[in-house]
Amino acid sequence: MRYDVWAPRYARIREEFGFPLAREELAAATLESLLKPSDRAAPLERLRRRIQGRDVVVVGLAPDVGPPPVWRLPSSYQRPALIAADGAAERCLEGGLVPDIIVTDLDGPVPSEVTANQRGSLVLVHAHGDNVPALERWVPEFPGELAGSWAGAPRSALIDVGGFTDGDRAAYLAEELGANRILLWGFDFRTVGDVGEPDRSRKLAKLSWAQRLLEQLSEEGRAPLLLWARDGSLTPYGRKRVESTR
Repeated sequence: MRYDVWAPRYARIREEFGFPLAREELAAATLESLLKPSDRAAPLERLRRRIQGRDVVVVGLAPDVGPPPVWRLPSSYQRPALIAADGAAERCLEGGLVPDIIVTDLDGPVPSEVTANQRGSLVLVHAHGDNVPALERWVPEFPGELAGSWAGAPRSALIDVGGFTDGDRAAYLAEELGANRILLWGFDFRTVGDVGEPDRSRKLAKLSWAQRLLEQLSEEGRAPLLLWARDGSLTPYGRKRVESTR
């Protein structure tokens, strides 16, 4: 997504959640300083080589879903690319799958992301105002290829192609990188972990935004956005999904 289209949407998110721009900029500068020169170079081009022209499964972390059953897809299809949203990387590894890309702000089980990175996953690390300590703790631990993103105007070393949470940001990334189709596996916008009520309300508000942003992507994107259900069905996501079932 073009940044001039995305920026007003994120401005509304920033206003709703009270994200100070200065903290976002500090996090971005911190991430840039931690990335190796090779990880600061041409991030979109490096990511695109893994995705362009392929079906992409974006793996979320809905409870009790498990890793995506890629073996169920028709054998005539090229193996789909996998983009894991944060903690879903661990779920993929448990199923014997190594994600092509991991999109993370480092608030999940990061050791599994380090392991996947060692096995060949490109990890796209997202900087935001609340994760500077996590950036400093974990970015140096990754032995493999990294790229960086943040929520402001794209820089030479940091991308911003739209999206807010790890899951919807992964779908926006797949669209930007030229995916053929985008299959959403393990997405749940109503369930959060065992947290206190203030955190629960805030997480649910973030998930509500993620759902809205994916609906916008389904309307505006080039690649079909499909919900992959446990029964194996693939249905158009968002309003197109509703229209297709009338």
